[in-house]
Amino acid sequence: LYAEISPKTFPVLLREGSRLSQVRFRIGEATLTADELDELHAAERLVDADNADLTHGVALSVDLSGENSGGFVGYRAKRHTGVVDVDRRGGYAVEEFWEPIKARPDGSLILDPGEFYILASKEAVQVPPDYAAEMVPFDPLVGEFRVHYAGFFDPGFGYAGAGGKGARAVLEVRSREVPFILEHGQIVGRLVYERMLERPDALYGQRIGSNYQAQGLKLSKHFRV
Repeated sequence: LYAEISPKTFPVLLREGSRLSQVRFRIGEATLTADELDELHAAERLVDADNADLTHGVALSVDLSGENSGGFVGYRAKRHTGVVDVDRRGGYAVEEFWEPIKARPDGSLILDPGEFYILASKEAVQVPPDYAAEMVPFDPLVGEFRVHYAGFFDPGFGYAGAGGKGARAVLEVRSREVPFILEHGQIVGRLVYERMLERPDALYGQRIGSNYQAQGLKLSKHFRV
C-alpha cells in the first residue's frame, strides 16, 4: 500500500516504522439501523444528554462555554513552529505550538480560513466494547469547514468498564476559504455506530495507556500535559 502524506499544520519528522494510519475492514453492512441505535442507547446510554438526538447517528455539538476547561474553549495552531517527531510522546511544550482560545461572552468562535483548531464536544459519549464509531459531517452543506480529521472511535472509548465514564470528543476543525462562525451548542457532527465482528482482546482505555480516555479538552500525546 502507498500513502500520500501532506502535513498541513506542523512540519513533522518520520522514520521507518512510524505509524501514521490504520486500515479498517468491513464485511457487509455494519452500521446500526435507527431502531438498533435506539435500543443500544436505551441499554448503554451512549451520550449524556437527556434528549439525545439520534437521527442518523448520535449528534455532537461544540462546547464554547469554557465551563469545563477553566474558561478556555480550545487551541489554535501557531503558523511557524519547530518540527514534531511523530514518535516522541510528551516531548513538546504546548505554548510553542498552540495558542489557547478563551471563551467569549456570547459563546461564539470565528474560524479564520486555513487555521487549525482543537475544540471539544459539549456532550460526553461512550462506545461499548462490541461496537466502534465514526464521526461524520452533520451536513455537508452547512458551511465551508471540516470537523475531525481522525474520526474513528475505538471500542471502549469513554466506556466505564475501561475507565472512561464518558469522554468528550476532540474536534479537529479547519475552515476552508472563508471565515466561519461557530456558536456554543451548534451541532457539528454525528457519531455513527458500527457492530464489531467480535469483542477486541484489549479495549481503548486506561489499561493500555490510551491518550483520550476520560478526556475533556485535550491535545495529542505529543504535547506535555
